[in-house]
Amino acid sequence: MMIYDLFIGVLAGALSFSVLFFFWKREEERRIEALTEYLEKVNTGGGGILPREREDGLSKLQDEIYKTVTELYRTKEAALSAKSNFAENLYNIAHQIKTPITSASLSLQMAWDAMPSEYARQIERQLSRLTYLEEALLLLSRIDAGTLALIKKEVDVYTLLELSADNLRELSMEAGVSIVVPEAGEISILADMEWTMEALMNLMKNALEHTPSGGRVCCAYEQNPLYTQITVTDTGRGFDREDMPHLFERFYRGKNAAKNGVGIGLALSKAIVESQNGIITVRNLPEGGACFEIRFYSH
Repeated sequence: MMIYDLFIGVLAGALSFSVLFFFWKREEERRIEALTEYLEKVNTGGGGILPREREDGLSKLQDEIYKTVTELYRTKEAALSAKSNFAENLYNIAHQIKTPITSASLSLQMAWDAMPSEYARQIERQLSRLTYLEEALLLLSRIDAGTLALIKKEVDVYTLLELSADNLRELSMEAGVSIVVPEAGEISILADMEWTMEALMNLMKNALEHTPSGGRVCCAYEQNPLYTQITVTDTGRGFDREDMPHLFERFYRGKNAAKNGVGIGLALSKAIVESQNGIITVRNLPEGGACFEIRFYSH
């Protein structure tokens, strides 16, 4: 009888423990699920206050997560504020430049007949550089502020490259460098045609400037399930190794940069490409020359 009572007691204790463990397990799963939902809301821009239910190991983890999320929000807001201020300052600088450019252009037109043509052309070239700089700064300020209106449509890549190359035909003829666009079939991307052409023309122009007369710039393209790739290669000497990490930085001018450049074209191309779900990189080719590589991702 004693053994029977002992067996019943052990069985009852085990059953009670199993029931308690079951409810404890369900409660832990519920809290973990709530924590997971909270993190998912944070990832989509939501969040709110993370409720604290009781003191245990999980509640300590909740506290640390909430502290981290709060600090990330604070850092993000500070970064967005700094970016907004930078974009606004850039916009104001561009407008300040516009006034003296306009005044100098008018003065040049009035004095064109009164000064030697050589000096007038030099002034005209410098004014053209300043005008390009002003336009580029305005564009960068719009990109930084997120106000650049991109009209994304299905664009044929071959057409995109051909039109970009056509706009540089006069420059390529002056440099004695050919721009070649081999046709590789019908491939399209979702992009703003005008601004994507601007990005490509900056890359082609850079390639022209670094290619000696008699050389060529080749623009190729291909597609796979993940992305569409566009490459712009040249037959120049390539970039110096110390310049490579800085080529897409604003106002950076490498050792062999063009004399009439302002160091902003590649930065513009990078900003335009990245605003359309793309990335841009550069490398030197083993046989010589440089290769710009753009990837527009499908998703």
